[in-house]
Amino acid sequence: MTKKYYLGIDQGTTGTTALIFNEEWNICGKGYSEHKQYYPKPGWVEHDPVEIWSKTKESVAVALNQAKIKAKDLRAIGLDNQGETCMVWDKNTGKPIYNAIVWQDRRTAKLADELKDKYGDLITKKTGLTVDAYFSALKIKWILDNVKNAWSKIDKGELLVGTLDTWLLWKMTGGEIYITDSSTASRTMLFNLQTNKWDDEILDIIGIPKSILPEIKDSAEIYGYSSTDFMDAKIPIAGSAYDQAAALFGQTCFDKGSVKTTYGTGCFMLMNTGNKPIVSKNGLITTVVWSIDKKVTYALDGGVYIAGAAIQWLRDGLKIIKSADETEALAKSVSDSGGVYFVPAFTGLAAPYWDQYARGMIIGITGGTTRAHIVRATLEAITFQVAENLDVMRKDSGINIDTMRADGGAVANEFLMQFQADILGIPIDVPVINETTALGAAFLGALGVGDFNSVEAIKSNWKLNKRYIPSIGDDERKTLIKQWKKAVQRSMKWIDS
Repeated sequence: MTKKYYLGIDQGTTGTTALIFNEEWNICGKGYSEHKQYYPKPGWVEHDPVEIWSKTKESVAVALNQAKIKAKDLRAIGLDNQGETCMVWDKNTGKPIYNAIVWQDRRTAKLADELKDKYGDLITKKTGLTVDAYFSALKIKWILDNVKNAWSKIDKGELLVGTLDTWLLWKMTGGEIYITDSSTASRTMLFNLQTNKWDDEILDIIGIPKSILPEIKDSAEIYGYSSTDFMDAKIPIAGSAYDQAAALFGQTCFDKGSVKTTYGTGCFMLMNTGNKPIVSKNGLITTVVWSIDKKVTYALDGGVYIAGAAIQWLRDGLKIIKSADETEALAKSVSDSGGVYFVPAFTGLAAPYWDQYARGMIIGITGGTTRAHIVRATLEAITFQVAENLDVMRKDSGINIDTMRADGGAVANEFLMQFQADILGIPIDVPVINETTALGAAFLGALGVGDFNSVEAIKSNWKLNKRYIPSIGDDERKTLIKQWKKAVQRSMKWIDS
């Protein structure tokens, strides 16, 4: 009998991972390629979409080679994407008219403020999102307004607009499909959560023509087939979601109230809220996580802009570590942070504060502070931000959360995971496969081609690696959190708006 293999592609902020899974859902091949980050001005962040396409092909080729299989052996392909990062390209030449503007980019912060003042309540009610430069809408508008001849090309029907899933799916199929899925569409600030469609009123307010937007599809269905420019076999592309939704899917958080946090460049916590969107009263965003057979599943989303990126800064900016692997031993080498708190608000604060004018701050430094204290404070900062999001999720949903599933590269850091359990006061479960974004994309692809008959059939493939149990008392936990909140207040509204 022919063995089945599935490809999950995770197109992330710093690089592209391709994982090949066998039918037992074990990894048998992996490829990873980093791409360049461009910072043309302070607060601006860009990627080159042509480079991302090239790195995607490179990662897939490496994964196939490592798995010792050919493209024709694949049953299905699933893709996940960065979410809000977006771009505009010429459909005739296939070339971007400008770099992709990344989710972290703040160039439209003032525009967002103006829009929020006028239409904030309306947009939040319809989209579930707080008006912010983080989402795609104003980034798209900026490209159209600032690139020469963009509007005249729109009048001629020559431009295509999309998040990076739309670009990659278009490239993978040789320009055959121009689509996005409901989960990614819900990250644009142009998508109506109730109708599951682009919202005409918001498009008119922002000034983006509906005619240039991609068609919205389910997260698991056969969209099209791989072209010869992508691989030497015609394989169904059958799953797509934005990265955090794919991670929730990969963690098999299919039950209402189940929660996962992904520790990557940023840190993202999602709670499945079932088939009804819950509107947050405390600064979280409401999002679609998948749409299957036209049935939509929603989640509450707590995003932290800077998590792993703070560790990268210790390495590349401060140069006090040589690699992220050193942080665990350094953090364990001191009994606490020595009263040091680090608020890594490099590009502002996301949920639950939504302060785009906050900036990073290290406070509590004394003559006795060492690099170990600063490293420990950096890891602790990640856990405090996650704890604040979980607290808000409890309040907004009214659901008691008794465990959290964790994934992403940083879960290999045992100090981080133990301190996270301590600060949350609940167990943290880390799976065998912690690259759950690519796993979720592959699961969606398998579901899309019918190899699973329901999401419930996927559950048994999730495997526990390690459970972290809280080891501190409530009083100590409350003291640590209180001091953290005090530090956050000092960092807020630092830049004049």
